[in-house]
Amino acid sequence: MGPLVKSRFPIKLEDLYRRVVAIDAYNALYQFLAVIRGETGDPLMDREQRVTSHLSGLFYRTCNLLEKGVQPLYVFDGKPPRLKHEEILRRGEAKRKAYELYQEAQVRGDAEGMRKYGSMSVRLDESMVAESKELLKLMGLPLVQAPSEGECEAAYLAATSVAWASVSQDYDSLLFGSPHLIRNLTISGRRKLPGKDIYVEVNPEMVKLEDVFRELSIDRAQLVDLGIMLGTDFNPDGFRGVGTATALKYIHTYGSLDKVEPLKAELAQSQYQQIRDIFLKPSVVDVPELKWGVIDFEGVRSMLCDGHDFSQDRVKAAVQRVKENSKGKSETLERWFI
Repeated sequence: MGPLVKSRFPIKLEDLYRRVVAIDAYNALYQFLAVIRGETGDPLMDREQRVTSHLSGLFYRTCNLLEKGVQPLYVFDGKPPRLKHEEILRRGEAKRKAYELYQEAQVRGDAEGMRKYGSMSVRLDESMVAESKELLKLMGLPLVQAPSEGECEAAYLAATSVAWASVSQDYDSLLFGSPHLIRNLTISGRRKLPGKDIYVEVNPEMVKLEDVFRELSIDRAQLVDLGIMLGTDFNPDGFRGVGTATALKYIHTYGSLDKVEPLKAELAQSQYQQIRDIFLKPSVVDVPELKWGVIDFEGVRSMLCDGHDFSQDRVKAAVQRVKENSKGKSETLERWFI
């Protein structure tokens, strides 16, 4: 979907002041695990050799958002749809191969290879997810447990005005109906290009769903059909031989996927209607009220510093910056420190 989305524009954290943003938690945690690594590609670890990159990213990035007056709402995955099984297996195999290449790079002393394949082999296990939820609760922040896809639930929360926007790197959020999609929010900053000794500045950007509809001259159902032809998490390969220009031409010519004559044979063997239903009739839960609590600083300190060897001075300073910058700005943030 990415190449078709032309209307995107930069956005600053200050532009999100006092806005709730629904963050695809798994997407963010995977980004933290991939990006927050040492020079040799190893993730951050405590003295017990337990990975802490996800906690570091979650804590400091969330503090940064709060410092700017943004209200983050993390949404966690539930049970994946049956049709995603194939994609999950594919990703698992890709990670396994990447880890083998990482180990080979270690033997060679190839630092660049270790960085490259180390970030490609990241895994998010149940204990990491549980730790992340615990940290957010200690920080007094609400979180949502989705019945299925976290990205889908985040888009639904944005579409129903519980949140102002959803946050993910995945353009499938648009297929799920998010009116505002923010990308790069959890990974903004100076980043090294894979395989190159070049650094670039990654900045948050926003896509408005209504702009996509207008520019492509399509509606929501047609956008979903367009995505299915090009490939989604539920049919990664899309339709054979169909690129972005052809897919858009088919939609403009035939109106909907089930009427595309050149794909008649392939449609008969596909599960496109079930994929449509995942996007248009999603498994979601309503969240009538968000409850913002009080930070348990001692709990956060104990978890991060005593439990995982974080710097107490850095943790305290991050919290203090949020406290100082929230005074007189937002009742929600002020309550966060009562």
